[in-house]
Amino acid sequence: MLKLLLSRLATAIPSIVGVVVVTFMLTRLLPGDPAAYFAGLAASPQAIAEVRTKLGLDKSLPAQFVGYIVDLAHGNLGNSLSTGQPVVAEIATRLPASAELTLFALILAVGIAIPLGVLAAVKQGTWIDHLCRIVTTAGVSLPVFFTGLLFAYVFYYLLQWAPAPSGRLDVFLSPPTHITGFYLIDSALTGNMEVFWGALRQLALPAISMAIFSLAPLARMTRGSMLSVLGSDFIRTARASGLAPGTVVFTYAFRNAVLPVITVLGMVFSFLLGANVLVETVFAWPGIGLYAVNALITSDYAPVQGFVLTMAVLYVALNLAIDLLYGLVDPRVRLDS
Repeated sequence: MLKLLLSRLATAIPSIVGVVVVTFMLTRLLPGDPAAYFAGLAASPQAIAEVRTKLGLDKSLPAQFVGYIVDLAHGNLGNSLSTGQPVVAEIATRLPASAELTLFALILAVGIAIPLGVLAAVKQGTWIDHLCRIVTTAGVSLPVFFTGLLFAYVFYYLLQWAPAPSGRLDVFLSPPTHITGFYLIDSALTGNMEVFWGALRQLALPAISMAIFSLAPLARMTRGSMLSVLGSDFIRTARASGLAPGTVVFTYAFRNAVLPVITVLGMVFSFLLGANVLVETVFAWPGIGLYAVNALITSDYAPVQGFVLTMAVLYVALNLAIDLLYGLVDPRVRLDS
């Protein structure tokens, strides 16, 4: 297992280096001049030049890149020009909000998609199988931002069942004592159930919007993988041996069908990391996705670079966790490594 871990880390380092280089170049190629934006509409060319010098944008691209790498080596992602705060601090503040939303959506998707896919494979051709196809088709067809806008319009504006899409917590409630940064966990640990239910109500619509987007590939892969395994010789042998149907399905079939599902699970989680940018914008969720969008609009380089680098590190860590999970589920992966 250690050898597998080291080999995956060795392949991940070039990816991170590539992300750093590409992100630096792309932010410099974006339209717009940060110096002109922050100097103001009425600023003179001399004032804009002074701001550009102050920001270090008058230097050549290689000199700017070297300075960025030196700061990065010291754990410094720069300061946001919009807020004046260090990017590391702002990402650390906003990351729990994005992580709570993404993980809650993933848990919802897994809790619905995998049982639905297993039942659709076991009950092939029945109404459950048809329901699985309808749900997966709808999940693939509906963009996540459209689903979020539709939910906000129906459940908040028309029915008034949901709270206003205005962030993680109602304006009349105070955030719980900071322990993990996850409002649900922190409020539960401190026994503040009013905040817990308030945070859960705020989290419901954006999480369901993302869950619908992600459960489609999970359910389809689970169904397809289970159908393939259920037609295998060892499953027919297990059934002929008189084993209980539940034992055959879950102990033998699902365990052998779970590897492709884990692969898709990793892909879905990476998709959710990107989709949360749209959902956070729709629901005014104060995560790093909304932070990156606002920085991109103002041509604020440092937050955009910090956001992309954070997403790259999370993606690499996710793939590493998936590889390790492979080794736990299938010992042959450890032997092959």
